[in-house]
Amino acid sequence: MSAISIAFIGLGVMGYPMAGWLSNSGHRVTVYNRTTEVAERWLSQYSGELAQTPQQAAAVADIIFTCVGNDNDVSQVVLGDQGVMAGIKAGAVLIDHTTTSAELARQIGGVCQAANCRFIDAPVSGGQQGAEDGQLTVMCGGDPKCFAEIEPLLSCYAKAAQIMGPIGSGQLCKMVNQICIAGLVQGLAEGLNFARRAGLDAHQVVEVISRGAAQSWQMENRYKTMLAGEYEHGFAVEWMRKDLAYALAEADNNGAELPVTQLVDQFYAEVQELGGNRWDTSSLLARLVAHNKTETETKG
Repeated sequence: MSAISIAFIGLGVMGYPMAGWLSNSGHRVTVYNRTTEVAERWLSQYSGELAQTPQQAAAVADIIFTCVGNDNDVSQVVLGDQGVMAGIKAGAVLIDHTTTSAELARQIGGVCQAANCRFIDAPVSGGQQGAEDGQLTVMCGGDPKCFAEIEPLLSCYAKAAQIMGPIGSGQLCKMVNQICIAGLVQGLAEGLNFARRAGLDAHQVVEVISRGAAQSWQMENRYKTMLAGEYEHGFAVEWMRKDLAYALAEADNNGAELPVTQLVDQFYAEVQELGGNRWDTSSLLARLVAHNKTETETKG
């Protein structure tokens, strides 16, 4: 694939390595980050240019990537006075890797259409490790022809990318992803807690059940750190709650029942009360451990 002029806006734990993969693949990358020091550190590791605003970054790019925090952040860097839309060229493609509401994705899609450019909502799954290893999964919404054009770029840091439907479909698919993860992690936390309280060797239990129908990525990759009480290995609780809020709001609109998701979201709120705002999502076990401790102290 020939070199393409790219703007990458947002160099957080996900965007930093993703932009790096694009640079290492030979593309001309202009970066923007609200914290300039982070952008300068990126430039010390990769080949590229620094923009002072999203508008400036977009003005020199044929493809613009955004990867920031939430709806408000995306609105600011895309629709703000010095945002992407203030500098984007006709015919350019804007790809948003942020997990947002489907409503915002559709809004930005409409703005892009009016400006004679194209938009793909493209949230990712795989976490920081997946971004660093170039093994992300990308769920996309938008025009299939546009997706086919940008898919080679996504392959720079993704093991899989798929178009799910019109604009907003990528975000809806990501909501399904988070709904499933929430239930799985809660089930794993309950199972590990049960094993301990039943006097079993939890490591041995997982060794056995992971060979059967209970096996999951969460079990294989998180049970050891969960049992060790280590929660610095993945997606933060505060971001999971942000994502679940989008899913719960969408369910209110489409009539889907999400009783487990609602319950797990409440459990994550309790984890935050324990000081776990930045712990990874497997910290649901910490909540059960805290309950066990309280129960023991009460009985004592």
